[in-house]
Amino acid sequence: MYVLIGGAGMMGLGLARQLLQLGHTIAIIDIDPLACSFAREKIGVMAFEGSAVSSTVLIEAGIRKADAVVAALRDDALNLALITLSRSYGSSHIVVRMRDREFLQAYRLAGASHIISTIDLAVATMANAIEYPDVESMMHFEQGQVKVLKLPVPADCSVAGRSVAAIAQDPRFPSGSLIIGYQLNPEASVEIPNGNTVLQAGSTILVVTRPEFVHPLIDYLGLNASRRPALEVSHPNL
Repeated sequence: MYVLIGGAGMMGLGLARQLLQLGHTIAIIDIDPLACSFAREKIGVMAFEGSAVSSTVLIEAGIRKADAVVAALRDDALNLALITLSRSYGSSHIVVRMRDREFLQAYRLAGASHIISTIDLAVATMANAIEYPDVESMMHFEQGQVKVLKLPVPADCSVAGRSVAAIAQDPRFPSGSLIIGYQLNPEASVEIPNGNTVLQAGSTILVVTRPEFVHPLIDYLGLNASRRPALEVSHPNL
Protein backbone atom coordinates (compact mmCIF):
# COMPACT_ATOMS: atom_id res chain seq x y z
CA MET A 1 0.00 0.00 0.00
CA TYR A 2 1.02 3.59 -0.58
CA VAL A 3 0.39 5.41 2.71
CA LEU A 4 0.56 9.17 3.01
CA ILE A 5 1.11 10.50 6.55
CA GLY A 6 0.45 14.11 7.47
CA GLY A 7 2.67 15.04 10.43
CA ALA A 8 6.19 13.94 11.33
CA GLY A 9 5.81 14.11 15.08
CA MET A 10 6.49 11.12 17.35
CA MET A 11 3.32 9.37 16.22
CA GLY A 12 3.79 10.05 12.53
CA LEU A 13 7.42 8.92 12.53
CA GLY A 14 6.70 5.87 14.68
CA LEU A 15 3.86 4.83 12.41
CA ALA A 16 6.00 5.39 9.32
CA ARG A 17 8.73 3.13 10.74
CA GLN A 18 6.29 0.34 11.58
CA LEU A 19 4.41 0.48 8.29
CA LEU A 20 7.71 0.44 6.39
CA GLN A 21 8.71 -2.72 8.24
CA LEU A 22 5.40 -4.25 7.17
CA GLY A 23 6.34 -3.68 3.54
CA HIS A 24 4.31 -0.58 2.71
CA THR A 25 5.50 2.44 0.73
CA ILE A 26 5.41 5.54 2.93
CA ALA A 27 5.42 9.27 2.27
CA ILE A 28 5.31 11.78 5.10
CA ILE A 29 4.57 15.53 5.03
CA ASP A 30 5.68 18.08 7.61
CA ILE A 31 6.61 21.77 7.76
CA ASP A 32 9.69 20.99 9.88
CA PRO A 33 12.76 20.44 7.67
CA LEU A 34 14.62 18.61 10.46
CA ALA A 35 11.74 16.17 10.91
CA CYS A 36 11.68 15.54 7.17
CA SER A 37 15.44 14.94 7.10
CA PHE A 38 15.10 12.50 10.00
CA ALA A 39 12.31 10.65 8.17
CA ARG A 40 14.46 10.29 5.04
CA GLU A 41 17.83 9.54 6.63
CA LYS A 42 16.95 7.59 9.77
CA ILE A 43 13.71 5.83 8.80
CA GLY A 44 14.12 5.58 5.03
CA VAL A 45 10.77 6.92 3.84
CA MET A 46 9.92 9.71 1.42
CA ALA A 47 9.39 13.08 3.11
CA PHE A 48 7.93 16.26 1.66
CA GLU A 49 8.59 19.57 3.37
CA GLY A 50 5.56 21.82 3.49
CA SER A 51 2.02 22.05 4.79
CA ALA A 52 -0.05 18.86 4.73
CA VAL A 53 -3.11 21.01 4.05
CA SER A 54 -1.60 22.53 0.92
CA SER A 55 -3.04 21.15 -2.31
CA THR A 56 0.30 21.70 -4.05
CA VAL A 57 2.21 19.69 -1.45
CA LEU A 58 -0.41 16.94 -1.31
CA ILE A 59 -0.34 16.48 -5.08
CA GLU A 60 3.46 16.41 -5.05
CA ALA A 61 3.37 13.76 -2.32
CA GLY A 62 1.02 11.61 -4.37
CA ILE A 63 -2.35 12.08 -2.70
CA ARG A 64 -4.14 10.87 -5.83
CA LYS A 65 -2.46 7.45 -5.68
CA ALA A 66 -2.50 7.01 -1.90
CA ASP A 67 -4.24 3.86 -0.68
CA ALA A 68 -4.51 5.32 2.82
CA VAL A 69 -4.04 8.73 4.41
CA VAL A 70 -3.11 9.32 8.05
CA ALA A 71 -3.90 12.69 9.62
CA ALA A 72 -1.46 12.95 12.55
CA LEU A 73 -0.92 16.70 12.63
CA ARG A 74 -0.44 18.65 15.84
CA ASP A 75 -3.82 20.39 15.65
CA ASP A 76 -7.31 18.90 15.26
CA ALA A 77 -8.42 21.72 12.98
CA LEU A 78 -5.52 20.97 10.61
CA ASN A 79 -6.36 17.28 10.70
CA LEU A 80 -9.95 18.13 9.80
CA ALA A 81 -8.73 20.17 6.82
CA LEU A 82 -6.47 17.30 5.72
CA ILE A 83 -9.39 14.85 5.84
CA THR A 84 -11.53 17.19 3.74
CA LEU A 85 -8.79 17.69 1.15
CA SER A 86 -8.03 13.95 1.03
CA ARG A 87 -11.67 13.17 0.38
CA SER A 88 -11.75 15.72 -2.42
CA TYR A 89 -8.90 13.84 -4.12
CA GLY A 90 -10.74 10.53 -3.86
CA SER A 91 -9.19 9.05 -0.71
CA SER A 92 -11.60 6.77 1.13
CA HIS A 93 -9.32 5.18 3.73
CA ILE A 94 -8.45 8.00 6.14
CA VAL A 95 -7.17 7.46 9.68
CA VAL A 96 -7.04 10.44 12.05
CA ARG A 97 -5.39 11.01 15.41
CA MET A 98 -7.86 12.94 17.59
CA ARG A 99 -6.63 15.13 20.45
CA ASP A 100 -9.89 16.84 21.48
CA ARG A 101 -13.10 14.81 21.64
CA GLU A 102 -15.06 17.91 20.60
CA PHE A 103 -13.87 17.14 17.06
CA LEU A 104 -15.34 13.63 17.04
CA GLN A 105 -18.55 14.49 15.21
CA ALA A 106 -16.72 16.81 12.83
CA TYR A 107 -14.29 14.04 11.93
CA ARG A 108 -17.17 11.68 11.28
CA LEU A 109 -18.97 14.21 9.08
CA ALA A 110 -15.76 14.93 7.18
CA GLY A 111 -15.46 11.25 6.27
CA ALA A 112 -12.68 9.84 8.47
CA SER A 113 -12.84 6.06 8.30
CA HIS A 114 -11.00 5.53 11.62
CA ILE A 115 -10.75 8.01 14.52
CA ILE A 116 -8.08 7.25 17.12
CA SER A 117 -8.21 9.17 20.40
CA THR A 118 -4.68 9.06 21.82
CA ILE A 119 -5.82 10.46 25.17
CA ASP A 120 -8.61 7.88 25.54
CA LEU A 121 -6.18 5.10 24.68
CA ALA A 122 -3.61 6.33 27.19
CA VAL A 123 -6.18 6.78 29.96
CA ALA A 124 -7.71 3.34 29.34
CA THR A 125 -4.27 1.70 29.27
CA MET A 126 -3.21 3.36 32.53
CA ALA A 127 -6.50 2.54 34.25
CA ASN A 128 -6.19 -1.09 33.18
CA ALA A 129 -2.60 -1.21 34.45
CA ILE A 130 -3.79 -0.01 37.86
CA GLU A 131 -6.90 -2.14 38.16
CA TYR A 132 -5.56 -5.27 36.46
CA PRO A 133 -1.80 -5.32 37.19
CA ASP A 134 -1.38 -8.92 36.08
CA VAL A 135 -3.06 -8.41 32.72
CA GLU A 136 -0.25 -7.86 30.22
CA SER A 137 -2.49 -5.95 27.82
CA MET A 138 -6.17 -5.35 27.10
CA MET A 139 -7.86 -4.31 23.86
CA HIS A 140 -11.38 -2.96 23.51
CA PHE A 141 -13.79 -3.55 20.64
CA GLU A 142 -17.29 -2.35 19.82
CA GLN A 143 -17.13 0.65 22.16
CA GLY A 144 -15.85 -1.50 25.02
CA GLN A 145 -18.51 -4.19 24.75
CA VAL A 146 -15.88 -6.84 23.97
CA LYS A 147 -12.40 -7.11 25.47
CA VAL A 148 -9.37 -9.18 24.49
CA LEU A 149 -6.96 -9.84 27.36
CA LYS A 150 -3.36 -11.03 27.19
CA LEU A 151 -2.78 -13.05 30.35
CA PRO A 152 0.20 -14.91 31.83
CA VAL A 153 -0.06 -18.54 32.94
CA PRO A 154 2.21 -18.75 36.01
CA ALA A 155 3.00 -22.07 37.67
CA ASP A 156 0.44 -21.50 40.44
CA CYS A 157 -2.28 -20.48 37.97
CA SER A 158 -5.40 -22.67 38.10
CA VAL A 159 -5.28 -23.40 34.36
CA ALA A 160 -1.62 -24.44 34.16
CA GLY A 161 -1.37 -28.02 32.93
CA ARG A 162 -5.01 -28.19 31.82
CA SER A 163 -6.40 -28.46 28.31
CA VAL A 164 -8.47 -25.74 26.68
CA ALA A 165 -11.44 -28.15 26.44
CA ALA A 166 -11.28 -28.93 30.16
CA ILE A 167 -11.14 -25.24 31.01
CA ALA A 168 -14.10 -24.43 28.75
CA GLN A 169 -16.17 -27.16 30.42
CA ASP A 170 -15.34 -25.95 33.92
CA PRO A 171 -18.49 -24.26 35.33
CA ARG A 172 -16.25 -21.71 37.10
CA PHE A 173 -14.87 -20.46 33.79
CA PRO A 174 -16.89 -17.31 32.92
CA SER A 175 -19.62 -18.08 30.41
CA GLY A 176 -19.10 -16.46 27.03
CA SER A 177 -15.32 -16.20 27.44
CA LEU A 178 -13.09 -17.92 24.91
CA ILE A 179 -9.36 -18.67 24.74
CA ILE A 180 -8.40 -17.58 21.23
CA GLY A 181 -4.59 -17.46 21.34
CA TYR A 182 -1.70 -19.33 22.94
CA GLN A 183 1.99 -18.43 23.09
CA LEU A 184 4.29 -21.00 24.71
CA ASN A 185 7.03 -18.44 25.41
CA PRO A 186 7.92 -14.86 24.34
CA GLU A 187 10.02 -16.16 21.41
CA ALA A 188 7.32 -18.50 20.10
CA SER A 189 4.62 -17.61 17.59
CA VAL A 190 1.05 -17.08 18.78
CA GLU A 191 -1.03 -20.15 17.93
CA ILE A 192 -4.76 -20.69 17.61
CA PRO A 193 -5.42 -23.32 20.29
CA ASN A 194 -7.78 -26.27 19.95
CA GLY A 195 -9.49 -28.30 22.63
CA ASN A 196 -6.45 -30.54 23.08
CA THR A 197 -4.01 -27.66 23.64
CA VAL A 198 -2.54 -27.91 27.14
CA LEU A 199 -1.63 -24.60 28.74
CA GLN A 200 1.91 -24.80 30.07
CA ALA A 201 3.24 -22.80 33.02
CA GLY A 202 5.13 -19.74 31.77
CA SER A 203 3.00 -19.41 28.63
CA THR A 204 0.61 -16.61 27.64
CA ILE A 205 -3.00 -16.78 26.52
CA LEU A 206 -5.36 -14.44 24.69
CA VAL A 207 -8.92 -14.48 25.99
CA VAL A 208 -11.95 -12.69 24.55
CA THR A 209 -14.64 -11.82 27.08
CA ARG A 210 -17.21 -9.23 28.08
CA PRO A 211 -16.44 -6.35 30.49
CA GLU A 212 -18.49 -7.83 33.32
CA PHE A 213 -16.47 -11.06 33.15
CA VAL A 214 -12.99 -9.51 33.44
CA HIS A 215 -12.85 -9.70 37.24
CA PRO A 216 -14.38 -13.21 37.41
CA LEU A 217 -11.93 -14.38 34.76
CA ILE A 218 -8.94 -13.06 36.71
CA ASP A 219 -10.35 -14.61 39.89
CA TYR A 220 -10.78 -17.95 38.12
CA LEU A 221 -7.21 -17.91 36.87
CA GLY A 222 -5.97 -17.08 40.36
CA LEU A 223 -4.13 -13.96 39.18
CA ASN A 224 -3.63 -10.92 41.35
CA ALA A 225 -5.36 -12.60 44.29
CA SER A 226 -3.17 -11.03 46.95
CA ARG A 227 -3.62 -7.49 45.64
CA ARG A 228 -7.24 -7.47 44.50
CA PRO A 229 -8.87 -6.22 47.77
CA ALA A 230 -6.82 -3.02 47.70
CA LEU A 231 -7.56 -2.48 43.98
CA GLU A 232 -11.26 -3.24 43.96
CA VAL A 233 -12.68 -0.09 42.37
CA SER A 234 -15.96 0.32 40.53
CA HIS A 235 -15.46 1.46 36.92
CA PRO A 236 -18.86 1.50 35.19
CA ASN A 237 -17.33 2.47 31.85
CA LEU A 238 -14.87 -0.42 31.67
